[in-house]
Amino acid sequence: MYFDELYLNDNILDALDDMHFETCTPIQEKCIPEILDGRDLIGIAQTGTGKTAAYLLPILSLLDDGLYPKDANNCVIMAPTRELAQQIDQAMQGFGYYLQDVSSVAVYGGNDGNRYDQELKGLKMGADVIIATPGRLISHITMGNVDFSRVSFFVLDEADRMLDMGFCDDILKIASQLPKNCQTIMFSATMPPKIEQLAKTLLKNPAEVKLAVSKPADNIRQGAYVCHENQKLRILKHMFTLNEPHRVIVFSGSKLKVRDITRDLLRMHINCGEMHSDLDQSQRDDIMYRFKSGQIDVLVATDIVARGIDIDDIEMVINYDVPHDAEDYVHRIGRTARANKDGVAVTLVRGREIGSFMQIEKFLERSVDKLPLPEGIGEGPEYKPQPGGKSFGRGGKRFGSRGGNKRRNGAGNRNNSQGRKKNGQGRGNKHDPKRRNKQGQAGGNKPKY
Repeated sequence: MYFDELYLNDNILDALDDMHFETCTPIQEKCIPEILDGRDLIGIAQTGTGKTAAYLLPILSLLDDGLYPKDANNCVIMAPTRELAQQIDQAMQGFGYYLQDVSSVAVYGGNDGNRYDQELKGLKMGADVIIATPGRLISHITMGNVDFSRVSFFVLDEADRMLDMGFCDDILKIASQLPKNCQTIMFSATMPPKIEQLAKTLLKNPAEVKLAVSKPADNIRQGAYVCHENQKLRILKHMFTLNEPHRVIVFSGSKLKVRDITRDLLRMHINCGEMHSDLDQSQRDDIMYRFKSGQIDVLVATDIVARGIDIDDIEMVINYDVPHDAEDYVHRIGRTARANKDGVAVTLVRGREIGSFMQIEKFLERSVDKLPLPEGIGEGPEYKPQPGGKSFGRGGKRFGSRGGNKRRNGAGNRNNSQGRKKNGQGRGNKHDPKRRNKQGQAGGNKPKY
């Protein structure tokens, strides 16, 4: 479906046209009409499916129609991390380029006094859209800096992560400040019992949109080394000796292990940096800037980077240990092979993790190539479930039978050449069907293991 077949106003469609966004992703196609109709909604879909646009576009369109008070905070969007809040704010600037009367303010920690003053000014003047992390917004509420009495939209983005990070009480406190008739929209990558309970608490007869977890992109070459824990570092050294590392992310589930890996790579004279939640915000910003700008070649990180961070030219992802579940695996390796480029994902599987990795292969419905260990480091364990190893079990918590969804590429015929508009008029030559095959192709050399 094309965006101009939805009931979005012309200013939003003009911005989308400038950004070369023409066709909806599945989550956008299903969510936008429900939000425009005023329904509460819960959307279950993984990162990268277009969730931000799925709620921002209809909300901005409604606000721009001028039916909401101009001096009020009309929409509150909650995000678990500063990084995600910044991304939502950037998307807001793009989608709202032609919206002269819709204002926004981003509210998150790790800033200096000048930034806090800007937040305060935006909140006091009644910014239409507040994009905030829970802790920072609670601080403003405690100080009496914000009036939620006329809020019409409340959005929880990556609600499962917010609960995992311990923000449940903060969310409930913020929700208690909102009007009873506020339209609530919740997005989550998973639907554990705690999310179901939160949805029952906050949402009123919600529409439910669920998309299955997608399989990794076909242009990701996946491989695995089956090894012992004490062989992993030597495998990394072997890989970086064969191919000089460039634009590589090494994931580990432990902050302590991230520090250890970074220290060991620095001893090998690998240009690397570490990213985890123990760093303060200025340190995290500095590391991400240096990595994105190419000043460091390898980023060693916990899953704080696996979701919600857009870096389009990652050549390789290395799982230093097996992710906790298939969704985390997909999120991690999905950092590479973006924008139609090729990429490589390598997982180091120790004996106790073999059962878990077999479950990931079951979800992928394919066997990941097992790579031969480098010469001189000894034999690895046999690839079969090990006594005492981790296993999520058949039909485990996050291993249901899930299908894949791929973003539409815009090919095909339109069902409505004029588009469905509130005023019944078409969009003219600007949205002529002849312009719809402008998709660019991104290339790139295929990296090696």
